Amino acid sequence: MKKELQVSAIKNGTVIDHIPPHLLFKVIKLLELEKIKTAITIGNNYTSNKLGVKAIIKIEEKYFEDNEINKIALIIPNVKLSIIKNYEVVDKKVIEVPDKVVGLVECMNPKCITNHEDIVTRFKVTDKKEIDLKCLYCEKITDYNNIEIRK
Repeated sequence: MKKELQVSAIKNGTVIDHIPPHLLFKVIKLLELEKIKTAITIGNNYTSNKLGVKAIIKIEEKYFEDNEINKIALIIPNVKLSIIKNYEVVDKKVIEVPDKVVGLVECMNPKCITNHEDIVTRFKVTDKKEIDLKCLYCEKITDYNNIEIRK
């Protein structure tokens, strides 16, 4: 069986693959892709053996920092990230939720000190599957549905 790309290859950059289609635009906004000046290919509702349908983002000349990768992991854990150099995949990994989240997420407790003073938020991930974050200051659990990424 002949394999054919549904989205054209990039020479150098990053591919974010196996994005659930309903989360595609959330990822675009989260990563502020509108500010990137290099070519970006965005595809949605492609056939996927794993998900049924998927979305994909290919970004020329962009390599993500750890904090950007952690943002992605909090929204869509287990997404695939591929680093491309000279049209070849040089690194491919499944993005996992980290054990700790520092400075990326707002605490959902309105009384938490991090919402009133200039303090970096710190969370321990208490459930990687459901994505529950425990604030190390007020001990309130922020669940997946209440995660607000800091700007």
